[in-house]
Amino acid sequence: MSVAPRVIIADDEAHIRLIMKKVIQSINCELVGEAQNGFEAVELCRQFKVDIVLLDINMPKQTGTESIKFIKELQPNSLIIMLTSVADVETVDECLKYGAYNYIRKDTPIKEIRQIIVESWNSFLTARRNKNEDKVQPEGNPSGDQN
Repeated sequence: MSVAPRVIIADDEAHIRLIMKKVIQSINCELVGEAQNGFEAVELCRQFKVDIVLLDINMPKQTGTESIKFIKELQPNSLIIMLTSVADVETVDECLKYGAYNYIRKDTPIKEIRQIIVESWNSFLTARRNKNEDKVQPEGNPSGDQN
């Protein structure tokens, strides 16, 4: 039995949080918190173990772009998917450079949003598993004794 991914949604627009909440519930994820700005998102990541963070790029107080590094420090194994209403490729690229895994335009149809989240999560898990398999641990006694 697999455990449902734990999700935080951070967006300053209540209707976007509501839409994303319904999407998250429809793909059997557990919503652990909602934030209206980057500071709140970081605080939620400090309080809870999360697997997925849906993070708006443009928010008051602290942008999603500014929040990525703090979230990655607190939750290095989390998947961050940026939410954006603009098609500013430079900003999206900057977010990806800082540790976001993917992005979703807010005008994307719901069916595609579900698909992006599920495919991103599956791809992220596969990459994480492969990374862990690359860390082969030697066995035996470090002194070389056969005991």
